[in-house]
Amino acid sequence: MEQWLSLLDSTIRVATPLVLAALAGMFSERSGVVDIGLEGKMLVAAFASGAAAFVTHSPWLGLLAGVMAAVSMAMVHAFVSVTYNGNQLISGMAINTIASGITPVLGLAWFQQGGNTPQLDDDSRFHDITLPFADALSNVPVLGQLYSKLLSGHSILVYLTILIIPLVSWVVYRSRFGLRLRAVGENPHAADTAGVSVTRVRYIALFWGGVLCGMAGTFLSVYQTGSFIKEMTAGKGFLALAALIFGKWRPLPAVLGCLLFAFADALQIRLEGVDLPIVGQIPSQAIQVIPYVLTVLLLAGFVGRAVAPKAIGVPFVKSR
Repeated sequence: MEQWLSLLDSTIRVATPLVLAALAGMFSERSGVVDIGLEGKMLVAAFASGAAAFVTHSPWLGLLAGVMAAVSMAMVHAFVSVTYNGNQLISGMAINTIASGITPVLGLAWFQQGGNTPQLDDDSRFHDITLPFADALSNVPVLGQLYSKLLSGHSILVYLTILIIPLVSWVVYRSRFGLRLRAVGENPHAADTAGVSVTRVRYIALFWGGVLCGMAGTFLSVYQTGSFIKEMTAGKGFLALAALIFGKWRPLPAVLGCLLFAFADALQIRLEGVDLPIVGQIPSQAIQVIPYVLTVLLLAGFVGRAVAPKAIGVPFVKSR
């Protein structure tokens, strides 16, 4: 029971940035804009939040800096892809390339630590929160242990993410903006004829996508590691994009995909150096590749069945 709770606890922690990035990509791609720049926006946010938290000694100002950095990159993507109808794939790859190059350069110039930011002190980081009565219920079988050891003891960013999931689902399927978002992603010319500003909807979608990527990057640097490390996103943006495709561009299935990837990641950490029945110890390289093999297998099995928004990747040119 203890081992399973520990594994599920790690799954929640690993899944948090993936969920935020997947929901960010869903906003963008539901509006018809391909967003393979999730990785770059998360990386820029991780650097900005880590640097700001170190300078200001405030994790909340670090979060603000991370969100602003990610939104800035999202607006660049919107300017190129929406305003000037540029190639959305090239724009996204440019964001990833810029983020990969500029973060270590700025880190080296400002902090002289090989492109990383200094380790944050306790006051500059987000910490785990113990929920009410968690200690008292820790000895209660099953339900008490689930509450005290699985639900309790996470960062405020984890709890915000849990609240964001139903909120995003409501926005997409129940709000007026969600209706316009889906309409613009399916048939922008029909939406434009009905008086909906396609450009405005896509800019708003990319803006909120930037906000969520900013939170994901902040989680990595200001909470998980306590500093920015070069290339610390390590493909999480692409894993989130794979979960989005696996979930057929719907919020809850995409979240389930993120949890599946996170479970595989948490599992591979625990399998390193463990003697398994019959096979013995599995080489660490084979274990570390488990989440990525799972990604390939899921995409190979589901990408053909996942129907993307019809207008995704197609620049909108207003009818005359």
